[in-house]
Amino acid sequence: MDHYSLSEDIKVMCITADHFPEGIEAAHQQLHAKFQEKEEYRRFFGISKPNEQGQIIYKAAAEELHKGETEALGLESFTIKKGHYNSFYLKDYAENPGCIAEAFEILLGQAEIDPKGYCLEWYIGTNDVKCLVPVDEDHLHFTGVNNEKI
Repeated sequence: MDHYSLSEDIKVMCITADHFPEGIEAAHQQLHAKFQEKEEYRRFFGISKPNEQGQIIYKAAAEELHKGETEALGLESFTIKKGHYNSFYLKDYAENPGCIAEAFEILLGQAEIDPKGYCLEWYIGTNDVKCLVPVDEDHLHFTGVNNEKI
């Protein structure tokens, strides 16, 4: 497990999966279909969190590159918050699909996680993913954890 710091908020546009985990792939396919042009680098994410009934809500997300893009495409908006995260970097995750769930199980078991946080998948290239869970900032100050910003 690593520590990672996001130095700024990331505004993303989202499509909510119909079901979890079965609807994840379809939500990502719908989202990617919105971006036919590949002229700019765009980061892609997955965001999940339980609702009040304990059901996992999953959102396929893409970084907004232009002001008003979310509204123009008719997508939901979400802000990935800057701050400290616990994380795992998974190479070739498609070779072992269960590795993402295993990584989040470990991350969510840490005492310092933010109880109001979410699970964040940051897709890097076509084969890798960084799994992140925000850390409670009060816990960081209490324990004296010091992380480099990347």
